Amino acid sequence: MHTLGYYNGRYDELDKMMIPMNDRVCYFGDGVYDAQACRNRRPFALEEHLDRFYRSAAALSIQIPLTRDELKSLLSELIEKMDSPDLFVYYQVTRATADRDHTFPDAKANMWVTLRPLTLGDGKKPLQLITLEDTRFFHCNIKTLNLIPSVMAAQKAKMAGCEEAVFYRPGGRVTECAHSNVHIIRDGKLVTAPADNLILPGIARAHLIRACKTLGIEVLEEPFFLDDLFQAQEILVTSSSKLLMHADFLDGKPVGMKAPETFETLRSYLVQEFLDETA
Repeated sequence: MHTLGYYNGRYDELDKMMIPMNDRVCYFGDGVYDAQACRNRRPFALEEHLDRFYRSAAALSIQIPLTRDELKSLLSELIEKMDSPDLFVYYQVTRATADRDHTFPDAKANMWVTLRPLTLGDGKKPLQLITLEDTRFFHCNIKTLNLIPSVMAAQKAKMAGCEEAVFYRPGGRVTECAHSNVHIIRDGKLVTAPADNLILPGIARAHLIRACKTLGIEVLEEPFFLDDLFQAQEILVTSSSKLLMHADFLDGKPVGMKAPETFETLRSYLVQEFLDETA
């Protein structure tokens, strides 16, 4: 074979392989990978790559469906099927195939392998480089598929008997939830994090802001902090699937529930807006 793809026991040329749309990699990027060069059908530094692969999976509580020896045997078998002895060998494990839900499903992990020809350069030709600010973990405003941090937070919330997790940055600035936006009512006003690169500007958030302005509730788009969260009259959570909810416990402590009339006014307004638009 010129190229090869493997998925849970099936294999073929890469462009003929297909995976289920419900593989969690499609929704969440929920998996880990490793890769290495292979020359004369011998993967370079295989043990070190496998160490990292199994360590990465364990860090995300993903159970690789093959033992280390079984994976080594599989890679050897697949390498032998290739026309070229010099290859790029890539393997990944994804958590499962299941309906889309941030929390972990009770299902077996999926094993992937891809192989393609590789000619390793000799490193003699110089590179031309540019510099860029490292913002790889500061793009919360983009609704990317790479949701591993949200998945892990949602699972921790579930294990704690809770429905959501609230994120905060160093210094205590509250940003958003694992898969929702979070806001507070303070002194009768809505306080919501500014729509910068640290939050996803939710559609339900925008509707909440518009509802407040229509109903004469002042809106402050400004940073707020953990102390503000614990002392707020109400903690509000918005999402496209739940519209508007409020919280009564945070880290096991009673919170909010001090402005029920304001919450109910907003909740009923947003529900009615939804009913009217979808009538």
